[in-house]
Amino acid sequence: VHKVTGTLFKAHIFRNLLSVSEKQFKISRTSSQLSSEKADSYSYVIVGAGSAGCVLANRLTEDPLSAVLLLEAGPKDTLLGSKRLMWKIHMPAALTYNLCDEKYNWYYHTTPQKHMDNRIMYWPRGRVWGGSSSLNAMVYIRGHAEDYNRWSREGATGWDYEHCLPYFKKAQAHELGPDQYRGGSGPLYVSRGKTNHPLHHAFLEATQQAGYPFTDDMNGYQQEGFGWMDMTVHQGRRWSTASAYLRPAVSRPNLSVAEKTLVTKILFQETKSIGVEYVKNGQRKKAFASKEVILSAGAINSPQLLMLSGIGNADDLKKLGIPVVCHLPGVGQNLQDHLEVYVQQKCTKPITLYSAQKPVNMVRIGLEWLWKFTGEGATAHLESGGFIRSEPGVPHPDIQFHFLPSQVIDHGRVASTMEAYQVHVGPMRSTSVGWLKLKSTDPKDHPIIEPNYLSTERDIWEFRQCVKLTREIFAQKAFEKFRGPEIQPGNHVQSDKEIDAFIRQKADSAYHPSCTCKMGQLSDSTAVVDPQTKVIGVENLRVVDASIMPSVVSGNLNAPTIMIAEKAADIIKGLPSLQEKNVPVYKPKTLETQR
Repeated sequence: VHKVTGTLFKAHIFRNLLSVSEKQFKISRTSSQLSSEKADSYSYVIVGAGSAGCVLANRLTEDPLSAVLLLEAGPKDTLLGSKRLMWKIHMPAALTYNLCDEKYNWYYHTTPQKHMDNRIMYWPRGRVWGGSSSLNAMVYIRGHAEDYNRWSREGATGWDYEHCLPYFKKAQAHELGPDQYRGGSGPLYVSRGKTNHPLHHAFLEATQQAGYPFTDDMNGYQQEGFGWMDMTVHQGRRWSTASAYLRPAVSRPNLSVAEKTLVTKILFQETKSIGVEYVKNGQRKKAFASKEVILSAGAINSPQLLMLSGIGNADDLKKLGIPVVCHLPGVGQNLQDHLEVYVQQKCTKPITLYSAQKPVNMVRIGLEWLWKFTGEGATAHLESGGFIRSEPGVPHPDIQFHFLPSQVIDHGRVASTMEAYQVHVGPMRSTSVGWLKLKSTDPKDHPIIEPNYLSTERDIWEFRQCVKLTREIFAQKAFEKFRGPEIQPGNHVQSDKEIDAFIRQKADSAYHPSCTCKMGQLSDSTAVVDPQTKVIGVENLRVVDASIMPSVVSGNLNAPTIMIAEKAADIIKGLPSLQEKNVPVYKPKTLETQR
């Protein structure tokens, strides 16, 4: 055929091909210009298959013309394709195993905390498909409407409550069905606890006896008060973003996923991001992005990768010999977290989870879960909780409670020793702010993490309130038939000075690091990304994860991080933001009283 029709035929074919797939030609042409070595090119390269990265991988590959590469430092969250074989991740009650294990966990530690008796604090972070949504306690809490209105005032325009609520709903499939606040058909299944444990009922009754309201949905109209918590548990299994978003998209031809892949550097042409360098199986490789590189590596790894790539405080980068691509002093600054403490009470009846932690019972519970995903293994047991205000004049709740019918010691790394129940309690809007910096130019070296906990008088006062208000709840009539002596802090701790000392010795991270690449206006010298999630001062680079929060929200961070990614996906696709105006939000009748 070629011989007969010669160049005419070739030209005709070529012209047709060109008109059909001009886009693809352009992509491959630019990639060959970019790289003399044979390298992979995609529309988007996403770093981190965690709570945000899985959402983006799913949403961006809904467009069949977008080719996406998702890179994850950790392994898959299944073994031979089975969740049962990876029960330490997928059995909700097994959650403390991976908090104590480096296999799926970055296992970070802070600097010695000078306001906390020089303790070095432990910070687990997910390093596996699903990221920290595969390690967390599965609590689904959105925070308060006013958190998002505050973001907007802090420079994150377009991120107020009326622009964020629709994305919480888009993500969610609540087992109680949709309403003005809840979503009913999203990929993220959310359920309520099923154990009906008498201690959860006693706790909720005690909070009402203490004068606090009951709220039937702390993610809906009224955050303030106590009630049943929402959990990312579906049919007895953890419902991480890997289950909700990544697995349904994995079969798409335009999505490639690589695990056990450490991204070491963002590649630039002058100030334009063109791809990433990564290490897999000991080999250094490159992947190119024709549209954008998106960092969803989390509040520690995203700023670390920016700094390793020459984006950060120029003085710090020069000291380490890193060539500066863009002087952006806010990278790694503004670090915020929630600190919490356990107030523990001995239980006089053998109804806590103490007996469930005996080996023979653990085997029974494990077998039931493996067989039909039911029983005590099918919940994280943090089924009740609530939010209150620390004092009169506080406009919306600034203290959070999680109740547990068990005793936790050292992040669950030490077995409980007795029949007991506890509340995890801590302030939600601490005024202490920290930072993180590179230790070295080695991407495998953990950064220096300085949360600067309890560095303000306000934070110390709020923690005192946490202990006093919890003791008041535990002293109510509802707990009479269960109440033994107080284990922690213990009856010997009474004065403010004694309570402060207890907090310094026993408070721990609630695992909510955030705000290290904060979103803001170009005029704000501490901002790292603009309200479109684009890194300021460079092109084709975004950050989408908990690090871009301007300030930490009043609650757990997994649901807000998923919302951020859902909203960012629309921004990246060039779609107008969803919006729901005038959705009512509860306000206390008076601010003259604390409750």
